[in-house]
Amino acid sequence: MENTSGGGDTAAVPLEIDRWNWGAFLLTWIWGVCNNTFIALLMFVPVANIVMPFVLGARGSAWAWRNRRWASIEAFQATQRKWARWGLVILLLWVLLMVGIFAAVFATLKHSEPYQLGVRALHANPEGIALLGEPIETGLPMGGIQTSGPVGEANLSFSAEGPRGEATVHLRAVRSLGQWQVERAVLEDAKSGRRIELVEDAAHHEATGVEP
Repeated sequence: MENTSGGGDTAAVPLEIDRWNWGAFLLTWIWGVCNNTFIALLMFVPVANIVMPFVLGARGSAWAWRNRRWASIEAFQATQRKWARWGLVILLLWVLLMVGIFAAVFATLKHSEPYQLGVRALHANPEGIALLGEPIETGLPMGGIQTSGPVGEANLSFSAEGPRGEATVHLRAVRSLGQWQVERAVLEDAKSGRRIELVEDAAHHEATGVEP
């Protein structure tokens, strides 16, 4: 077959290359610039960038063939396979980076003082122990911790499980003069929704009329 590459929009595209292009799908605008397919720069346009990876994956091979001169079909295929491999490598690295970030965040939360204070409050509460039984295992905390110098605030939730049932601990803690203190911690039974106060603050006592 005649080499029609680089012939523009009207050039015939060989059937053996007119197929899904993983390099174009994964590397989008980088692939586009290097393959003279500048429509890929629509990746920088809001909304359009949602569909462009799929458009490039479906039409990228044909566009790259028409927009650039290639030595042969085999040379084109070899180059696009390299793009696909690099795309997969970068995707894998990105996934590993995201997993690492999430793992670091969860590890930081689990080793944080507010979380440890909440765990200790749970293990020191007879009513909570009676509800869950022993031993009690606690899960990864969710929520956030904000600090600024010696002050800060934490709002966390984490699961708690024992031989008798499962529950969730919700806690609010504040940091003042460099020291953390739990203002309130509540154990919520997963089955009944019953809530047990592990640590109660003064404002809650005033609102409920319960003496500390």
